[in-house]
Amino acid sequence: MKTPVFTGSCTAIVTPFTEDFVNFEKFGELIEMQIANGTDAIVVCGTTGEASTQTIPEHLATVEYCIKKVAGRIKVIAGTGSNDTAHALMMSQNAEKSGADALLMVTPYYNKTTQKGLIKHYEYVADRVGIPIILYNVPSRTGMGFTAETYKELSKHPNINGVKEASGNFSLVAKTLSLCGDDFNLWSGNDDQTVPLMALGAKGIISVVSNIMPKEISQLARLCLEGNFNEAAKLQLSLHEIMEALFIETNPIPVKTAMNLMGMEVGDLRMPLCEMEPSNLEKLKKAMERLGLIS
Repeated sequence: MKTPVFTGSCTAIVTPFTEDFVNFEKFGELIEMQIANGTDAIVVCGTTGEASTQTIPEHLATVEYCIKKVAGRIKVIAGTGSNDTAHALMMSQNAEKSGADALLMVTPYYNKTTQKGLIKHYEYVADRVGIPIILYNVPSRTGMGFTAETYKELSKHPNINGVKEASGNFSLVAKTLSLCGDDFNLWSGNDDQTVPLMALGAKGIISVVSNIMPKEISQLARLCLEGNFNEAAKLQLSLHEIMEALFIETNPIPVKTAMNLMGMEVGDLRMPLCEMEPSNLEKLKKAMERLGLIS
């Protein structure tokens, strides 16, 4: 049986930028807000953190800062995935040296690979680090995904702890959990699928919405962990509009926009991400107004 890296709510945290680097003062404020509101873990330099447009020095510095700021109060999971296995290993080893609790590694994108290649890619890194790896399945972004049989093979490695599942494929999730049992943990990678995935056996949620509503997402995960799925379902449905609005355009465009609307001052998006279309911005504002997030 593999102990999950975390249970409950994990925030895929945004990276606040200045004009030419990371705004660490603001980043520290965001981290403290998450901890104060019951978040169980933080993913730093993931998709929501715009890691794909960070330089290597920025990435390494952001991971290191997050780990030092958290100071062991909750888990820190560093995003270290790449379409280049050697680069993924370098980032992973640096995160481990900085004190990360675990790694989040997305499937290789653009050049992609076969299922055999996926196994070789992850085992190569897992053999060379000493902390757990969480796989990340998001085929809508990477153009490829895992099969349940590949999950089963990778679950045999002691350093591969589980997967952030953002495929939206419930049949894949059910087959994976059936095949792998307690040797493989699974977390929801889509906010709007938290309750059904946790009902199947997911250990929690790696969330975008918790950047603006950490207390509510923490409560949602906690209700599921307690087996109170009726109340959890009510809560998730009450948040459906904001969950939908935060993905009306490519993540993290809407969530960073929402945070700025709330006065969090997290800075601009990095190109090629850009400001929201006016019609989508109005939908986001209305969803936020209905929840009292802005007036």
